[in-house]
Amino acid sequence: MGNRKANLNKALRLLGSESGSIRKVSSVYETEPWGCSHKNNFYNQVVELATHLGPIELLDRLHEIEKLCGRKPSGEHYAARKLDIDILFYESSIITAEHIKIPHPLTHRRLFVLIPLAEIAPVFIHPVFGNTISQLLAICEDEKKVLKIG
Repeated sequence: MGNRKANLNKALRLLGSESGSIRKVSSVYETEPWGCSHKNNFYNQVVELATHLGPIELLDRLHEIEKLCGRKPSGEHYAARKLDIDILFYESSIITAEHIKIPHPLTHRRLFVLIPLAEIAPVFIHPVFGNTISQLLAICEDEKKVLKIG
């Protein structure tokens, strides 16, 4: 929602300035909505971050960044938002708690995640499945359109 590119840029600035150092940033991709029937396409991007924060602290910081970028609680699980930041992986950790699951449980099912992730980390091995990101991308059954825009 809003100026999608500006939202991503603001989030990157905040992420890099207070949460650690950004190592890699994928291109931006325009993607069809996944899990909802929103009329507009979304922008998606993947970032590799080196951080001193633990996973829970990082998740809390990401929620703060979302709010600083104008995200308001919607009550809907899949909905259009100004910004939605997820932790896909935290090194090779596997964490299952009430409010955090790492690796993100739907990473392997979403082209809008796998395509930019394969751009910056094609040989990273998914700690649950044991496949590289490139391998997961090759077998992903998602058919939503994902267009690289920059």
